[in-house]
Amino acid sequence: MCAQCFKEVFNKQIYIVNPTEWFYLFTVTFKLYDKDMNGLLDSSEVDRIITQMMRAANYLGWDVTEIKPLLKDMMKAIDVDNSGTVTLEEWVKGGMNNIPLLVLLGLKKDGQHIWQMKHFNKPTYCGVCESMLLGLGKQGLCCTCCKYTVHNQCANKNPEPCARTFVKSKEEIVHDWIRADCKSNKCEVCHKKIKTLGGRHCVWCHEIRHDDCVVIGIKMCDCGPLRDHILPPWAIHDVSKDEDASLLNVTPDGNNLQIVPIKGTHPLLVFVNPKSGGKQGENVMRKFQYLLNPRQVYNLSNGGPAPGLQFFHNLWDYRILVCGGDGTVGWLLDALDKTNLPVHAPVAVLPLGTGNDLARCLRWGGGYEGGDLREILKVIEGSEVIRMDRWSIKVVPDDPEEVGDPVPYQIINNYFSIGVDASIAHRFHSMREKILRDLTNKLWYFEFATTETISASCKKLKECLTIDCGGKHLDLSATTLEGIAILNIPSMHGGSNLWGESKKLEAGPNQGPEQALPEVTMDPELLKAVTQDMSDKRLEVIYTGLKSAGHRLAQTSQITIRTIKPLPMQIDGEPWMQPPCTVRTSVHCSPVLDLFYRAVKSTLFCLLTES
Repeated sequence: MCAQCFKEVFNKQIYIVNPTEWFYLFTVTFKLYDKDMNGLLDSSEVDRIITQMMRAANYLGWDVTEIKPLLKDMMKAIDVDNSGTVTLEEWVKGGMNNIPLLVLLGLKKDGQHIWQMKHFNKPTYCGVCESMLLGLGKQGLCCTCCKYTVHNQCANKNPEPCARTFVKSKEEIVHDWIRADCKSNKCEVCHKKIKTLGGRHCVWCHEIRHDDCVVIGIKMCDCGPLRDHILPPWAIHDVSKDEDASLLNVTPDGNNLQIVPIKGTHPLLVFVNPKSGGKQGENVMRKFQYLLNPRQVYNLSNGGPAPGLQFFHNLWDYRILVCGGDGTVGWLLDALDKTNLPVHAPVAVLPLGTGNDLARCLRWGGGYEGGDLREILKVIEGSEVIRMDRWSIKVVPDDPEEVGDPVPYQIINNYFSIGVDASIAHRFHSMREKILRDLTNKLWYFEFATTETISASCKKLKECLTIDCGGKHLDLSATTLEGIAILNIPSMHGGSNLWGESKKLEAGPNQGPEQALPEVTMDPELLKAVTQDMSDKRLEVIYTGLKSAGHRLAQTSQITIRTIKPLPMQIDGEPWMQPPCTVRTSVHCSPVLDLFYRAVKSTLFCLLTES
């Protein structure tokens, strides 16, 4: 089995509930590695299995420094008679009871843990043997979903089950109690302090009780402070395929489930790009898997947004949170366009990495800095909804046979630009895969901007293009043109203030009574007074330079740009080199898009006009 196969199997987190399917899969795997077909896995064949699992773990981006000894211990435990070889019977019997091996193979039933090797910063105890987890490196395993902790060797010794993610009966509205180190915390029932390993916490409401108090207190769980966002297991029911297909929510693992949200709540569907922010997304994903039902949290590296949207397809009142950069947000918005959903849920953004112009405009900030995600979820509850235009862009080359870079998008969410900024972005983009740290990214951008200023390769840009706004020619003769930008939002280049620093005309979700806007505005005095709105069906045309703020040239609903030589271009931060062409923009005819606008006082979303 190749590393890609392991990756596909693991990422789907298959929940196999039929023992016959388990037996078949383990039998096939056994025969795959039994090269001499003698019915035994000898030491060399076992080593090949371990090597392949190491490759799969490395492919997944895991910390593999301590995985190999764990794998050897697991394989040794399967060899029950210590003969040095593994029979088919030992492989099937041992493998089906070896939880870490099941996880590595992607075989996870509901109620089984998702283990992560971890080093603990404070004294932590094993939930099985109750001994302290010791060591300088990775000390043990911690479940991503419920925080249950064990020694590596204790994971096979029937640990307590993980929290449920769905139920068989609609009446099971009870706490999911998990053994936890609740030392020094007070019991919610008797209000006395809890000793080490003397208590339990509920995965959903996070209430803490003594072992003896679990049966005394209220049995019904209300999901605690985050109830508005959580889909508890009793809101997700296992149903048969014979029931109304329109009510079924088919999961990536093949289960047929029906979602009936708790009345008055707004379940949150979370999409995370684990590669965003120097892989900061991986930590964010694990945190949300703990705070919410894991079935609400989707890794965009595993099939994109489609699996999550499919699971929520028949819900009418829910919210979406996308965690990543502007490119990740655009990816999700495109998926919403292509998915035939009865409603389009409003979208909130948790920005990861650098840039994040859209998140800045919506007051979510320039990048997540590791704060408490529970606070973010509470802010989403109180946020307003703002509508945002999106724009179709069509790039038609003058010579169809001339080879150029592929155009990255057909939709503009934030901005489109030609010239010096696109040139810098294109040079940076070629090195991006080699750069992991956000600070390093910014330093390289500064380096490229400096060298671009010296070379001034785009100073005669106005001689290389023409612009028509709504059929009217835009006069560029009086400009010292280094770049042209078409803005849908008042931010680009990671929060750059292109309007200068004079008048700040705040533009929020409520702009007052709607007024009919002209199709084209080019008068400089009018442009100083008119505000920019993300939902006014108008784009801003500005010219930019590295040494000066942006200057507003026009506000219009249709733009045509013609170029006569190859020029660097970019859409929403994705650059490419484009041969001579004609570029046309128009309003994208898609369902209305709603975004969450953070309802706190801020100057991030504002229109700044030239003085």
